Amino acid sequence: MSATALAGRAVRWLRWYVREFSGETAYERYVAHARTCDPAAEVMTRRAFERSRTDAREADPRKGFRCC
Repeated sequence: MSATALAGRAVRWLRWYVREFSGETAYERYVAHARTCDPAAEVMTRRAFERSRTDAREADPRKGFRCC
């Protein structure tokens, strides 16, 4: 494997890791799941999805990052 190919592979892996760690791919997974389960169902917008995630996290302090 050449150095250029190895560097490209490392960059792709780093991008994937950062997106997974930050939760950026959660919406993409949600859309794929929703379309698979019920293609006719209306899919939440990204804004509504993020609001729903935040509300769910804040509703249960054991799962969230808030102490109070």
